Amino acid sequence: MKKTDVQIGATYLVKVAGNLVPVRIDREHENGGWMGTSRKTGKQIRIKSPQRLRKCLDDSAPVAAKAKEATKEAKIGAKRDTGERVAKGGKRDDDDPKPMSLLDAAAHLLSLGTGDPMRCKDIVDLAIGRGLWTPGKGKTPANSLHAAIQREIKTKGTASRFVKAERGKFALASKA
Repeated sequence: MKKTDVQIGATYLVKVAGNLVPVRIDREHENGGWMGTSRKTGKQIRIKSPQRLRKCLDDSAPVAAKAKEATKEAKIGAKRDTGERVAKGGKRDDDDPKPMSLLDAAAHLLSLGTGDPMRCKDIVDLAIGRGLWTPGKGKTPANSLHAAIQREIKTKGTASRFVKAERGKFALASKA
């Protein structure tokens, strides 16, 4: 918006602290810019430059409705967390259980085996072969599994499901 387009007494949508707020322009400020009153809070706001003014809201329609509409328009292009809750998908049916994680699949496979320690690559191949886990876009699932097992051992300590048997091999922890 240009400085010449700003009218005293009109209500504008103004960018204040990252938010769009309806503000009525009251007067010009002696050091440049304008002084306005927030329509939401009633506080005085100094607007230093016309770049902070986004849209003129004419007084014929309710200000709150226009501010909400203009805020929605401004947020459409936003690629940041706005704090609004967004649905991430439909509800799960009881028939469609949550898919098994690779870490859970590793614990399951190590419990079925003879108790011999296994390498992460072998665990991943076996989990894919038995249909317990389907690979995503990652290129190194064995490395991810190794890191996850190490993290569980470090964070849970003796309560971990896994133990490091030898270099690069893991076994199921014995529950005594």
